[in-house]
Amino acid sequence: MKQTLRKLAKRAGLAVLGTSALLGSYLGYLQLSGNFAAVIAGEVYRSAQPSPADIREYAARNGIRSIINLRGENVGKAWYDEEIAVSKELGITHINFGMSARRELDQNKVEELLATMRSAPKPILIHCKAGADRTGLASALYLAAVAKQGEQAAEGQISFYFGHISLPFIPEYAMDRTFEAMEPMLGLISN
Repeated sequence: MKQTLRKLAKRAGLAVLGTSALLGSYLGYLQLSGNFAAVIAGEVYRSAQPSPADIREYAARNGIRSIINLRGENVGKAWYDEEIAVSKELGITHINFGMSARRELDQNKVEELLATMRSAPKPILIHCKAGADRTGLASALYLAAVAKQGEQAAEGQISFYFGHISLPFIPEYAMDRTFEAMEPMLGLISN
């Protein structure tokens, strides 16, 4: 009996270890690839923090005319100063919209973000640090409120596919709670 329990514990441990390795590999891949994707091709794109080379490539390939930086203004930080410089060089409108992945947005902040996305010259590149949580919420809001593509398409933007882990006990679940709280305002009816 003890030997059977040891074998089961060993198998369970190996399964957890294997699953953790796969999860880590996938999340690492997203970071290395820039987590770049079209939300609506020709209109809105999403990514992790882009390098100057990434911005040049995205602009050349997708005609990016605006960048919405969800990390907020960070003057003096290399990533931010480089992003501002390359945006200026390429004639890309740069918009700072600071928000935290760990705090819910209220309706006023959501409406401000939606107004920003509506008025920004298209195509837009929306990004945060990892391109998973804040960017996922912004992309979901765009699909629901601006593109009117429905709840299922919108919620697909806040998903593990883009690296967002949707578990109620982690701080980043604030993005899920924000979207759920805004569904009535967005005209969405949950089942």
